[in-house]
Amino acid sequence: RKPRTEGIHQGLGKTIDLRIMELPVVYQKAKEQVLKIWTTLQPLLTVHVGLASSAKAIIILEQCGKNKGYKEMDACGFHPEGGCCMLDGPEKIESTINMKTLWKNISVEGIDIIFSRDAGRYICDYTYYASLYYGNGRAAFIHVPPLSKSVTADSLGKALQTIILEMLKQCGEERE
Repeated sequence: RKPRTEGIHQGLGKTIDLRIMELPVVYQKAKEQVLKIWTTLQPLLTVHVGLASSAKAIIILEQCGKNKGYKEMDACGFHPEGGCCMLDGPEKIESTINMKTLWKNISVEGIDIIFSRDAGRYICDYTYYASLYYGNGRAAFIHVPPLSKSVTADSLGKALQTIILEMLKQCGEERE
């Protein structure tokens, strides 16, 4: 599926080349796509957004990805061999984005933001770890609530815009 790019620079600045891609809920295929993103696009930062179906009007900023513990079956009925993402990888990888600082310094209307160090040992955590691994920590993961009367597509979009702008500021500070 081709990435959607129309109208998404809005509010992030013209120098930002933002690509939106949907990853499959399949461990191996998602991991392959993440590798392809890092090898072909070579981004400064990759921001992953996943659905936290249990969350009600809460955005969760995930600090790190974990390498092991993937026992839950994916959409094709498989899980990684030994429950592991990268056989030669460290137990966890921290994002270069300081999520705690981000969490302390931003607020968005109508949606609470929390900080987390456990993205849940399913496809979200798995792809986040893979992205942190391939991108040397230059990845971020945001869990978002399902859309509802209190969390509209517009309000969630604005919240993500605010969060991503702050992430980009951190990236800019690191480059200077």
